[in-house]
Amino acid sequence: MCRHLAFLGPPTPLATLISAPEHGLLRQSWAPRRQRNGTMNADGFGVGWYAAGDPLPARYRRAVPMWTDQSFADLARVTTSTAVLAAVRSATPGTTPDEAAAAPYTAGKWLFSHNGRIDNWPRSAEALAATLSPARLLALEARVDSALLWALVLQRLDSHDSAADALVRVATDATWLSLDPRHRWPR
Repeated sequence: MCRHLAFLGPPTPLATLISAPEHGLLRQSWAPRRQRNGTMNADGFGVGWYAAGDPLPARYRRAVPMWTDQSFADLARVTTSTAVLAAVRSATPGTTPDEAAAAPYTAGKWLFSHNGRIDNWPRSAEALAATLSPARLLALEARVDSALLWALVLQRLDSHDSAADALVRVATDATWLSLDPRHRWPR
């Protein structure tokens, strides 16, 4: 199971949030507590943040374990933000191992991260994928369950749902998918 960090507050260095705490995200990447699946979160990582005066988020993602990336250690030491979203990845079986699979995902002003998995990926997600426009489906950043869920959220945002409503609707649809073995849910 991936691990995530979300922060809203005064300007704070990324290192103070991610690598300095005793049980921060860096430590959770190689020594997670209460891990249900796998033993580490070594399948990549990502950090998204908002820089002062810029409405669009910056993002740094890698397909390597966080503890191996010395460039990120330097970046985190000197970069401050009032809003951060970060994740370390434990890949769902059957998903791609590349950098594009690491959260957070972004579109315009939005950052998105998802914890969990769609069981029996990708077959079980066919009904959800069928609700996407062909263009949105072809534009998926990566062949992973989180990217599919992000595309579904974006489609709802484009339909003028509020962010809260878009997230609730996609979470509800994904939950029904996991509960119904025939992959049918109320619409």
